[in-house]
Amino acid sequence: MRTEKEKMLAGELYNAGSPELQADSLANARWMIRYNQSAPEEREALLKEGLGKVGEQVNIRPPFHCDYGYNILLGDGVVMNFNCIILDVMPVHIGDMTQIGPGVQILTADHPRDPEQRKAGLESGKAIHIGKNVWIGGGALLMPGITVGDDAIIGAGSVVTKNVPAGATVVGNPARVVPKS
Repeated sequence: MRTEKEKMLAGELYNAGSPELQADSLANARWMIRYNQSAPEEREALLKEGLGKVGEQVNIRPPFHCDYGYNILLGDGVVMNFNCIILDVMPVHIGDMTQIGPGVQILTADHPRDPEQRKAGLESGKAIHIGKNVWIGGGALLMPGITVGDDAIIGAGSVVTKNVPAGATVVGNPARVVPKS
């Protein structure tokens, strides 16, 4: 029989209230307090302690919030501005040199459409993959399961519900590709 954490990591329905996941969440909450109160010279070591993978010269400006941390995988030169949120119940891959504006939310967490399953406390997630050299404007929302191709641009305030092709610019709610002129 699989644990709730194993179910979560497999993208299946799971109960986030399980003791193992609650312990992981509490440990991460303690890490976030330390990170968000840290001096700039302490942050690189703290990121490598709290996240799944951290490339060279990564800069995440506090405050920063995430569910677990261990599902966040960052390439070299990733920059996240103030007040970003990553709900990382599934892996979030962010490629080299990607720039993320303030207030961006990257959400792998999802909930059943069936009201009885929601009432039972079940949830699930879908991984998010963000390519290299992507620019995500402030306040954008990236929904569960999307992939953003290399060199793409996501306009400020956009709600990304579908995959973004490499080199494309998307804007709006829901985000749509802007034709190149």
